[in-house]
Amino acid sequence: MTIKKGNWKNWLSNWSRWLHIYLSMFSFVIVLFFSVTGLTLNHLDWFPEKEVLKEQEGKMPINWVNASDTAQIKKLDIVELFRKDYQVKGLVNDFRIDEREVSVSFQGPGYTADAFIHREDGKFQLSTRELGIIAFLNDLHKGRDTGKAWGWVIDFSAIFMTIISLSGLLLLLFLKKKRLNGLIWLIIGGLVVGLLFYL
Repeated sequence: MTIKKGNWKNWLSNWSRWLHIYLSMFSFVIVLFFSVTGLTLNHLDWFPEKEVLKEQEGKMPINWVNASDTAQIKKLDIVELFRKDYQVKGLVNDFRIDEREVSVSFQGPGYTADAFIHREDGKFQLSTRELGIIAFLNDLHKGRDTGKAWGWVIDFSAIFMTIISLSGLLLLLFLKKKRLNGLIWLIIGGLVVGLLFYL
């Protein structure tokens, strides 16, 4: 798309329309997701869910946890054992070592798992807690325990929504018949939001 001499307004109008339409379509699913989960976050009582708690016991090789030098504790092996044999999900949120016990905490959207391992004999107790699909979606909305990749999704979503909003406003300015009414509603909407926040 090239700018013709003396025709920059027409070019800007066409460009803002193109940007608004195709960015809206490209980011439709993610905008819809954040809109719906905004509602579920604001009204948790509308979507009651039952927590699923699970308690398990087991044993791992003593040499993984009973080394005299804590630097020799097999952290990676311990984590992978829980992931592979006990289907533990989420990110490692905490890994603590003291004289008698090793504790590992995993967290993910709508999910937590905590393991407590006795260093003397390698026996452990594992507790997992799943909060349901709504809690999972709400945590995705907040970016809680979701990792860097999902953080990028949130950042890009915010950028897309900002560009969509600004390109829509820019497009309105080129619609002579609707410009005044549109700007009036823009001001009214801003005042209503400001008033609600103040109250």
